[in-house]
Amino acid sequence: MKKINIIISIVFSSGILFTSCKEKTEAPPAAPTKVCISDSMSHLIKLDTAAISNISSQLSLSGEVSFDENKVVKVFPFSGGQVLEVKVSLGDRVTKGQTLAVIRSADVAGNYSDLRSSSADVAIAKRELNNAKSLYEKGISSEREYTLAKENYEKAMIASKKVNDQIQINGGGHTNANGNYIITAPASGFIVEKNTTAGSYIRTDNSNSLFTISDLSHVWVLANVFEADISKVKLGDNALITTLAYPGKTFNAKIDKISEVLDPLNKVMHIRMTLPNEGFMLKPEMFTTVVIANQLAEKTVSIPSEAVIFDNSKKFVVVYHGNCNLEIREVEIRKTVGNITYLKSGLQAGDVVISQNQILLYRALTEQ
Repeated sequence: MKKINIIISIVFSSGILFTSCKEKTEAPPAAPTKVCISDSMSHLIKLDTAAISNISSQLSLSGEVSFDENKVVKVFPFSGGQVLEVKVSLGDRVTKGQTLAVIRSADVAGNYSDLRSSSADVAIAKRELNNAKSLYEKGISSEREYTLAKENYEKAMIASKKVNDQIQINGGGHTNANGNYIITAPASGFIVEKNTTAGSYIRTDNSNSLFTISDLSHVWVLANVFEADISKVKLGDNALITTLAYPGKTFNAKIDKISEVLDPLNKVMHIRMTLPNEGFMLKPEMFTTVVIANQLAEKTVSIPSEAVIFDNSKKFVVVYHGNCNLEIREVEIRKTVGNITYLKSGLQAGDVVISQNQILLYRALTEQ
């Protein structure tokens, strides 16, 4: 009894009170003192009810964050030339129409030279057509001469249009007669790749993009599944994604794509999850851990994992029957998946367990 009173005094001094339900008498106690939960203590515990549920399985995979390729735009040069200016850096956020780079191109300068020549040809052909028409109407020239003048004018117009079309292809209104043209962002997003610098030259046969713009409002998480685990994943499975950058933060997603072929080098199957990227927290190339969780057909009793107490290589829970009716019960664990523990024995559905601050109650009960 003295030992119990010491324990209760220690707990009381820390702000948690176990009250004795046995009245004090002059004679020695005939029964052990009960451990009760005081009103103040009742606000510090949490009660959970054991329930029958499907057993979940988990598969932990390594993965990484990647662009949503459906929202990626590659930006290519219109023609070869020298890069005069680069207006953006890797990681910059850009808006549609924003200037990315300025390039000087001999092809663009040549197009404007051709445009001046073709415009002069059109003016000459137009003047000759007007003269031929006037002479034909006066009966001075033949119909054949008038028809030939019309054909020459039409040819000059076609040639001029061809040059104009070429200028439009090579930048249109973003070009000038000096041969400079401006590369603008075709869509809003982030610069996720940058393959040019000021002063560099672009070959006419270069097939590489200058910039890659991605809308990071949604990202992909790509994970690798080893051959032995392929049967454990399927489309629509829930995925819990964690990163080194945000400890304790879990991102929820579902598997929306499974590769039909194995990677020939690593012998793994690739799976993909698409998830919203609020606040642009997830960055491409981030390492992730992907936990695939799904439910099996088999059912058993489950409780929150935090309710389990480990002591002397055994597992226990504190069963709650009332504030002054607490019971320690040994349980046998089948498996633990995240914050859910599935039991083989020890509890039945409907049993109420304490899952917060239960260790204090457990110690008091075991030392009665």
